[in-house]
Amino acid sequence: MLTDSNKSDTLLCMSKSLLAWYFSIQRPLPWRSTKDPYKIWISEIMLQQTRISTVIDYYAQFLHALPDIPSLAQVDEDTLLKLWQGLGYYNRARNLKRAAEILVKEYHGAFPADFDTIRSLPGIGDYTAGAIASIAFSIPVPAVDGNVMRVLTRLTADGRDISKEQAKSYFRSVISPILPSNCPGEFNQALMELGELVCLPNGAPLCDNCPLKDHCKAFAMGCPESYPVKQRITKRKIEERVVWIIRYKNRVALRKRSSKGLLAGLWEFPNQLSSEESMLSDLGLEVKESPSALTNGNHIFSHLEWHMEAFLVDVKGDVLPDGWVWASSSELKENYALPSAFSFLSQSVDDLLQ
Repeated sequence: MLTDSNKSDTLLCMSKSLLAWYFSIQRPLPWRSTKDPYKIWISEIMLQQTRISTVIDYYAQFLHALPDIPSLAQVDEDTLLKLWQGLGYYNRARNLKRAAEILVKEYHGAFPADFDTIRSLPGIGDYTAGAIASIAFSIPVPAVDGNVMRVLTRLTADGRDISKEQAKSYFRSVISPILPSNCPGEFNQALMELGELVCLPNGAPLCDNCPLKDHCKAFAMGCPESYPVKQRITKRKIEERVVWIIRYKNRVALRKRSSKGLLAGLWEFPNQLSSEESMLSDLGLEVKESPSALTNGNHIFSHLEWHMEAFLVDVKGDVLPDGWVWASSSELKENYALPSAFSFLSQSVDDLLQ
């Protein structure tokens, strides 16, 4: 492993090569055409654990509906979550609204040009604060995410475990002294771009295309895929679940999940563990005939897998338990934010309601 001094020297040497490469190949992504901290903030939150190709359309739709901080602060939660539907991790959207409310109340609806203040807002960590501060305000602070740590561990042959918070802090301290004061945002984005396009996470990195391969210790040793080192993820728990599509005329029943825990506060098709006694008998619904099998689907959360079997249940009346609603096909598309866990049912349910 290189000494800290050697690491800084290595990174300083590659800085000019990295920026030259970035300016020649950078992708024309919509959030790169602005210095508006609001738009940069929205893009950074959307891009957390989500592919760029997926985010582009969501980004445009979100900004069309909520073009500024005051509009985000005032939006009702159901509308906000509907705009976010499909991006997952819905607390990210809730934190956006909470932060916008603070910005309206304490900063007159403007984004403060200060790293520590940005960092103090709900849902904003060191990486996001660094990205906003450096890109929007040219404040020379690092923005270290998984892509950046992968690049840095390979460049410097660093074997520390990047799953530990101390690793992020360490690499921020390594980058800080070499951030160019005239373009810190571009430097941070260049590192991210290199991780996205060349120094790939899965499969072999594209070392022949890398502008920094002459500086890369892992490449010189012939073992770039040995980095980064990351603690092995614990095996996910599997839950077998039954999903009930309860239909009355041309509408289906939805219920809202608890305000805490998994998928908090989102609408869903009623469901239960397969091992439990059928919930239908406790709902007070008059069923027309026995449930019929509809389709199967799986969904992977970070710590859990749902293996789902869906059944159609037609009922004779429109009385539902308290808090449940009937939703038509158009209402499902426009009004209710359903978790992506149930996306495997979208076409089937749409066909059932025609």
